[in-house]
Amino acid sequence: MGCGIAQVFAQAGLSVVLFDVSEKQIEKAKSEIIKNLEHAVAKQKISTEDKDAALARISYSTDLNSLKGDLIVEAIVEQLEPKQQLFKKLAEINASDTIFATNTSSIPVTRIAKDVPNPERVVGMHFFNPAHLMKLVEVITGAETVPAVAETIKNLAVQIGKTPVMCKDSPGFIVNRVARHYYCESLRMLEENVATTETIDTLMESAGFKMGPFKLMDFVGNDINFAVTSSLFNSFHQDTKFRPSRIQQQKVDAGHLGRKAGKGFYNYPA
Repeated sequence: MGCGIAQVFAQAGLSVVLFDVSEKQIEKAKSEIIKNLEHAVAKQKISTEDKDAALARISYSTDLNSLKGDLIVEAIVEQLEPKQQLFKKLAEINASDTIFATNTSSIPVTRIAKDVPNPERVVGMHFFNPAHLMKLVEVITGAETVPAVAETIKNLAVQIGKTPVMCKDSPGFIVNRVARHYYCESLRMLEENVATTETIDTLMESAGFKMGPFKLMDFVGNDINFAVTSSLFNSFHQDTKFRPSRIQQQKVDAGHLGRKAGKGFYNYPA
């Protein structure tokens, strides 16, 4: 998600620092952004000059101390403590009014902001995958988020060509709370041998969905999808309708994460 978000901001004319702890992931992100922009040029959606200008606005870093700015968008692992710790470290090197936006899919913004200095500047800015193509952005207001910060993010989303939707803090927010059952019920049907992955995907696509649930889980990443389901399951006090699937957990344990791993519910030859 991080490289797609960085690309969106750069294409909108904003300077971006893309950070990762891994040099390997940085190189992967560079390649992904170049590929996306070259694809856009080939489709005549942007010019070669636009591509070069966007690339020039992105710098890359593995140094946390380089992360100083007016806005920092976090798109790290979908776990509460790492997100909190990152924002605490960033608070030490940034101004008190630097906006901290989290791209979390499911963790309440209020929990992430807890114990972060100046929690009123922590807000949810949830992009959808792939970030450079999907128009929707959820802007989530935590218990401490001041209205001016949420309004700033809403206006910024419009500036970068996205469609913002304002929502209050709740596990899964709007989209992931509603869409979770697209995955959960499909996985239950698979567990109960009601139908195969191919049959379920075909039926859902014929009903109008762009991607069947298993193709979509492979696209998003089974590790990410499973983490979001687990987060909602715990946030709703183990409500059974959010129960994570044993089949998907096995996929994650086996490293069958989907497209990015070459194997998930389907195989993806290199």
